[in-house]
Amino acid sequence: LLIKAANMPKKKTGQRKKSEKQRERQRAIRDRDTPLFEHPCNASMECDSCGRRQKVRAFCYFCASLPRLPACAACGKQKCLSKTGDCVIKHGANHVSGLAMVGAICDFCEAWVCHGRKCLATHACACPLRDAECAECQRGVWEHGGRVFLCSFCGRHLCEDDQFEHQASCQRLDSESYKCGSCNRLGQYSCMRCKICFCDDHVKRRGFKYDKDRALPCPKCGYDLQETKNLSVTARSYNYGRQAAATGGDDDEAGGYGGYGYGGYYGGRDDDKEDSEEEDDEDDDGEEEEDSDDVDELRRELADLKADQAAHGGK
Repeated sequence: LLIKAANMPKKKTGQRKKSEKQRERQRAIRDRDTPLFEHPCNASMECDSCGRRQKVRAFCYFCASLPRLPACAACGKQKCLSKTGDCVIKHGANHVSGLAMVGAICDFCEAWVCHGRKCLATHACACPLRDAECAECQRGVWEHGGRVFLCSFCGRHLCEDDQFEHQASCQRLDSESYKCGSCNRLGQYSCMRCKICFCDDHVKRRGFKYDKDRALPCPKCGYDLQETKNLSVTARSYNYGRQAAATGGDDDEAGGYGGYGYGGYYGGRDDDKEDSEEEDDEDDDGEEEEDSDDVDELRRELADLKADQAAHGGK
């Protein structure tokens, strides 16, 4: 009995249970896939000098002034309270903030990095804005002052100016129908990055092992496929010839072939306008004829009246 009691584990105290739960929560937070808009390097800040809101950065995008309390792009802290010796610049028991806390500027997100050894060593390699170039305007982080977002459908980076416009037109296929590009069957899966559909037979490649817990990757680009029935996908449509010329839009919109149609910029005819002009000319000619007939009738009546007066005066 004594040996059995000695081998029994110790009873956990309340403080031990609390510390274990906190350790599990911290591990789950570290392991989870953090969205792009929640990263400290993509946070929003307001300039102390000009008052304009922008993405957090080392210098103001508009007036190039330094922020009063810079935040770390890796851990997000604004004041260093470390006493464990992780700081590259030793400050003892003093709490530092401002420029005394920072240690470098990230070349990708243009934000301050604190003087912690872990942040300085790992942030540049794991920065989520390394290849953050807008899919619409082709601008990087250094070329626009707003935050960076990811498209919900194709997963490409978008700047703050083009995010709504891009996502409104992203669910559009490059093909004219919802059929698979390799056969004539209806596509069950759609790739929003390649803008094409795949059927059940052509969505999988031979000799490739697929994970059951993940979505099927695109055979062309490797992006996760989505079921077509869960998306509001539209197919490409064309306007040919006079159908586009009837809209009366700009030169690019008038020609169904990009300027080679009836309303193109190569001096093409606009038949509807010419028909309307001919009808206006005919109406003008008819009005002029009616006016001339009225003038002739007035002249005849005036001549008859003069003849009657002359006849009465002669008597």
